Amino acid sequence: MYKIGFTGTQIGMTDPQYFVLTRFFQNYRNEVEEVHHGDCIGADDDFHTLVRLHTNIKIVIHPPKKKSKRAFKQGDVILKPDEYLTRNHNIVNACDILIATPKENEEVLRSGTWATIRYGKKSNKMVMIIFPCGKVEITNDKI
Repeated sequence: MYKIGFTGTQIGMTDPQYFVLTRFFQNYRNEVEEVHHGDCIGADDDFHTLVRLHTNIKIVIHPPKKKSKRAFKQGDVILKPDEYLTRNHNIVNACDILIATPKENEEVLRSGTWATIRYGKKSNKMVMIIFPCGKVEITNDKI
């Protein structure tokens, strides 16, 4: 059983990203023990809704301290709010697989999503990047 961490942009997922993620959960939902996300507006909100619609997987929420960007989703576990960087590292540390839906088609600096992806790779986690067009890149394949 796998624990999935999620990171994405505040503008939300594109339709192709949402489609790929839906297919992922259709194919692997019986192999996923729990999911972790950061409870921000945009992609975290989309991810939470997708998981609730298509599965009964346990959802662990790592909320940010800043309430202005928070989605206030109701998970099975809601952890203490933390600073963005600490919270993102905690999501990666808690998971076996990190799924990311960035808004860019290539890595950029000064992006929380890309910083989380880099930390996931550095932590030797399997990282599945779903680009805006729906293309998927996987590093450290463990499935």
